[in-house]
Amino acid sequence: MTTATLAAPAIVLDGVTRSYGSRAGRVDALRGVTHAFGAGTFTAIMGPSGSGKSTLLQCAAGLDRPTSGRVLVGGHDLVRLDEAALTRLRRSAMGFVFQAYNLLPALTAYDNVALPARLAGRRPPRGEVAAALTRVGLEAQQRRRPAELSGGQQQRVAIARALVTRPQVVYADEPTGALDRTTGRQVLELLRSTVDDEGLTVVMVTHDPVAASYADSVLFLEDGLLVGHLARGTAAQIAAAMSELER
Repeated sequence: MTTATLAAPAIVLDGVTRSYGSRAGRVDALRGVTHAFGAGTFTAIMGPSGSGKSTLLQCAAGLDRPTSGRVLVGGHDLVRLDEAALTRLRRSAMGFVFQAYNLLPALTAYDNVALPARLAGRRPPRGEVAAALTRVGLEAQQRRRPAELSGGQQQRVAIARALVTRPQVVYADEPTGALDRTTGRQVLELLRSTVDDEGLTVVMVTHDPVAASYADSVLFLEDGLLVGHLARGTAAQIAAAMSELER
């Protein structure tokens, strides 16, 4: 049994529902999802289009509020926090990596990485920012702007930005979706190493079985319900499980 297994969960979803009203009627994106994400683990979330993957990630990160249920991150109930407290918690305990790199084009790689701390009202030590860029292999590109970097390098800047605050959890939404296979593998290896070497918790939404195979476990969603779980699956096993869902 691993230390991660013994530790308290990093994230707990308890009966989480999320419904949206529309002209066509109510849409139930999540229908009572309950799951505990172990600290120091890497979890992939998969499912057919419209299954609720991104909604689950957004609720787990406090970017969207569930209609009912509880979301706990590091013991904090996100549903009970007001917006100011939620923003402080996100800045201190969470990191985010998305398919769109979300870098500011006018800023250098260094300044993009330093931005979260500056938004929080503090000036980060130069050593912290430089160490985050070194961690992702971009120590020589600190003064380059996003347009001067490849897609893979931009995504690594985004990962450095997510890591610079030393968060407890990193949320990744299709982080390799815009990358070629080789560059995508490098990004996945980097996320994997943050779990293995630094004990971070990573939760990643992906449609790619190869990407999901880097995770410790895969959760499968269908119609807003958690319908399956696969531990340490190969890409072929994960693809087979997805094919069953899409029939």
